[in-house]
This record gives sequence, C-alpha cells and structure tokens, in this order.
Amino acid sequence: MFKRLNQTAEPTVTITVEDRRMKVPATDSVAAAMLTAGIVTTRTTPVSGAHRGPYCMMGTCFECLVEIDGVSNRQACRTQVREGMQVAVQRGPRDIQS
Repeated sequence: MFKRLNQTAEPTVTITVEDRRMKVPATDSVAAAMLTAGIVTTRTTPVSGAHRGPYCMMGTCFECLVEIDGVSNRQACRTQVREGMQVAVQRGPRDIQS
C-alpha cells in the first residue's frame, strides 16, 4: 500500500518497532518507516480500541501517535528516525505528562 518511489543509496539507521528491528533511510519519519514496513497501526483508541494509523502525514490529525523510547503521545509523522530508536504502538488511553 505504501512504497518507495525510488531506491537510492542513502545512509540508514536501525530502529525497533514492536520488537521488530529494521534498517530504514535516515531521512524517514517514523510514520514513513512504519508504513513502508507494512505496519499500518500506530495507536488504538481509548474507548473502543479501534486501530488508527497515519492519515495526513503532516502533523494535523494526530492519528499517528506512538510511544518512542518510552515517551507516549509522539507524532510519528513529525519525528525523524534515529539510530537505536524504540517505537511501540500506543494502546488505549495515556497519562497526561506534566
């Protein structure tokens, strides 16, 4: 469903998404890396548990919230991947962090 238009030789980083290690272009957003790998769910809704995923890819809709390195409510479409990043699907409600 989501694929790269061209395969270029650019620097890569290794990230882990849901215990799955993958090499991705260092210029990718977390959302792009997940979608390219076929991972379409970034969070579930607090009430019904319905699956949500990246929609606008520009930070407006907040459908792509994930947990990154233990911090929840991070926008996957607005966060660039970095070496060693740990990404998890955000499930259900999250605490508001002050």
